[in-house]
Amino acid sequence: MNRIGRFASTALLAGAALIAWALPASLQAAPVEYNVAGFADYSGPYADVMPLISDGRKAVFVWWNKEVGAKLGVQLNFKEFDTRYDTAQTASLWPGVLADLKPIMIMGLGGPDVAALRQRLPDDKVPLMMSTAAYGFAWQPETWFFNPRPTYAHEALAFAEWYRRQKGDKTLKVAVISSEASPAYIDIAKGIEKYASMNPTVEVVETVYTAVQPTDLSSQIRRVVRKGAQALLIQTNTAVVVASKRGLESAGQGGIPIMMSSHNGLAASGKALGGLEQLEGSFEVYGIASPADTTGSAYKFYQMLQQDFGVKAPWNILAIQGTEQALYSVRAVEQAVKKVGAGNLTGATVRDGLYAARISSADTFGFLPDLSFSNEGPFPVRGLTVNVTTIKDGKYTLAASAVPVPEVQKW
Repeated sequence: MNRIGRFASTALLAGAALIAWALPASLQAAPVEYNVAGFADYSGPYADVMPLISDGRKAVFVWWNKEVGAKLGVQLNFKEFDTRYDTAQTASLWPGVLADLKPIMIMGLGGPDVAALRQRLPDDKVPLMMSTAAYGFAWQPETWFFNPRPTYAHEALAFAEWYRRQKGDKTLKVAVISSEASPAYIDIAKGIEKYASMNPTVEVVETVYTAVQPTDLSSQIRRVVRKGAQALLIQTNTAVVVASKRGLESAGQGGIPIMMSSHNGLAASGKALGGLEQLEGSFEVYGIASPADTTGSAYKFYQMLQQDFGVKAPWNILAIQGTEQALYSVRAVEQAVKKVGAGNLTGATVRDGLYAARISSADTFGFLPDLSFSNEGPFPVRGLTVNVTTIKDGKYTLAASAVPVPEVQKW
């Protein structure tokens, strides 16, 4: 059996998302076509990395149409639109995209998409599928936008609790380095502070609000070191990581780890610092597959996409984000087909498909943990896990997998 055939067989046995039930031969011979819109940024702040994100998600749709959709009687046509990662541009483009494409779902890129469309989508009845972590201010019931990851605060706190256990401490003291330049950054800090106020296992010694592109944080870092910070939680950008690392070094505390997210992680921040070895002992944390894992099913699936479906992007966190986004989205389509049939898909039925059954980690080849969406919020509020990646002996290394996300109260 060739490589494509093996993965097709795996997919067909993956569980509820791929039930081996027969559809009429006529539908298999002539699939019903549906459109999927994709928001992209080829001319804005993420233009340099957009091809990495796009490559993975495009390939998943091609693979799915051939190996899964053909058997279900469905073909998904994916088309991207450049929004420049800008709220106004997204809002301006969307009415035309909706009228011309009539998509059954949207592959979102980031916060501007949610900001532009969160009020419209309940009327337009098209679900917005994200790849990123969520925000506390968007944590509301009955949404039309979805995240396969919990909030950034959830992910940071999963790390804090894991790191505390590794150290054998009753309480882990952390400093949050943030910025008031973005409501999203403030939201992350508030979520971490709320958890710490209710759980003695984590103590926030200080939240430092700085410029979005700081040049020097020496005095602020010395202050939090004096307060006993055992780790710095930074989920803003690489510039803040660089300034904080330099601040730790100037304070003679270069061994205190920095925790980052996927968008400002070890590879990007290490490059800005002059090399991965500069972040020895620091961490990145997120609820998706780690690019440090080159033995698991996610890596093997991505290799198949590279070899058989033309993916050019290397195995990295950005390509992983694009791939996981498309994978859980097509699984929702499968569940919708099971419920209403191949010829009756709409945005509303795809949204219902997310709620219909658990999307197991096996269904996404390990790119994501088990996902159980509900109307309680835009992300599964229970059962999520994160992966922890570090730099050990100068090398990108998986430190821990399937670390449970703690229960965090709304803030």
